[in-house]
Amino acid sequence: MTSPVLHPGRLLRFLALLGACLLGPVAAARTGPPNVVILYADDLGYGDLGCYGHPTIRTPHLDRMAAEGLRFTSFYTAAEVCTPSRAALLTGLYPVRSGMCDDQRRVLFPDSAGGLPSDEVTLPELLRTRGYATGMVGKWHLGHLPEFLPTRHGFDQFFGLPYSNDMDRSPDSPPGRPAFLEPRSEYWQVPLIRDDRAIEKGPDQRQLTRRYTEEAVRFIREKRDRPFFLYFAHTFPHVPLFASERFLGRSARGLYGDAVEELDWSVGEVMAALREAGLEKDTLVWFSSDNGPWLTQREQGGSAGGLRDGKGSTWEGGMRVPGIAWWPGRIGAGRVTDDPAATLDLLPTVAALANAPLPGDRTIDGVDLAPLLLGTGPGPRSEFAFYRGATLYAFRKGPYKAHFTTQTGYGGQPTTHTPPVLFHLGVDPGESYNVAGQHPEILAEINEAVARHRMGIEPVPSQLTRRIVQATGP
Repeated sequence: MTSPVLHPGRLLRFLALLGACLLGPVAAARTGPPNVVILYADDLGYGDLGCYGHPTIRTPHLDRMAAEGLRFTSFYTAAEVCTPSRAALLTGLYPVRSGMCDDQRRVLFPDSAGGLPSDEVTLPELLRTRGYATGMVGKWHLGHLPEFLPTRHGFDQFFGLPYSNDMDRSPDSPPGRPAFLEPRSEYWQVPLIRDDRAIEKGPDQRQLTRRYTEEAVRFIREKRDRPFFLYFAHTFPHVPLFASERFLGRSARGLYGDAVEELDWSVGEVMAALREAGLEKDTLVWFSSDNGPWLTQREQGGSAGGLRDGKGSTWEGGMRVPGIAWWPGRIGAGRVTDDPAATLDLLPTVAALANAPLPGDRTIDGVDLAPLLLGTGPGPRSEFAFYRGATLYAFRKGPYKAHFTTQTGYGGQPTTHTPPVLFHLGVDPGESYNVAGQHPEILAEINEAVARHRMGIEPVPSQLTRRIVQATGP
């Protein structure tokens, strides 16, 4: 008895049908605006990833993201600490315009009465006008009172912490640094919020990265049939550091490396969810950090690589951070750019790609990076202002950066420079060699640019100094 012979054309159709059955439904590529995912680390330094040169922390998923996309070598956060930097990312404004910065109280605390003002226009609010589903996972830190939560600022849903994981410290925890050197989750009682309601007090921080990731993956799967925006702001590697049992003790870099390697795993899970849903060519993914490494935490803090200082300062190590953009088929693989860019630029860039008009009643400090991303032109950013709190400390124009005031991230006193000190960041990214004497014409150009910048800044009340008034009794 002879076996039947399947016609080649029928065989190909059979194999295609079999593949579809095994792999499940595959989403068709859209012709409309892209999905957008922003992955945001907390206190991750410029030198903390493999693709940025770290010798011992293993970050294969972020390294792959960089290899398949565009890696920035001059990518800046708009502030030196987290509350103002997060406000800038979501509004496209220097924080001094929104009142989300202050020279004394540099971030929001559990006793803060302020938050991101309701009249600020956020990226999710813009995308909602274009039919996007919007979700946030992770650390918010732009106001914990009900009127300031993510669901009041354009997000359909929220799952995460209202502020940093080192707040709401238990009185039973050891005083000082010992609680951080050998951290236990019960030492901190930060609430975990879903939408606008606290569902847990003091969640097990060892499980936060995993729980965040499951929530992010679920959002992608549930919203796969419409445009979506996911803002995934990790709690780590901000201290206190935690990692799940799977990652604890795995890194040669100690607990800090464990936390970063679990964060990298999380990135891999998000990217895998996009691929499994057939959305990789329809989705623009950004990765960055809210500020530089917290160097005073020593081995519990990260690395700025060859850059000077870290979190809290306006030296490069405080505000130059990893920046990776990924969009297969639209962003060429393996590209590296020295063109300066900033988290300020995400809002106008994404708005342009989504055909969402920018508000016309305010100055937007970000610029549209689409030409740089898509390879059709150079980066449009030529200037950048470096604020510490509400005070301008430094200014970059082209490859040159002038410091008017310098101060280490934590401790020490500010030093005023007259004339300013000047560094060529292409030659000297570590800001070691003052070239002001050789380039008075560059200083003159920067001074003119600073004067123009200051003329456009209108002071607004600080949101960070407002405190909750506690009742004192009958």
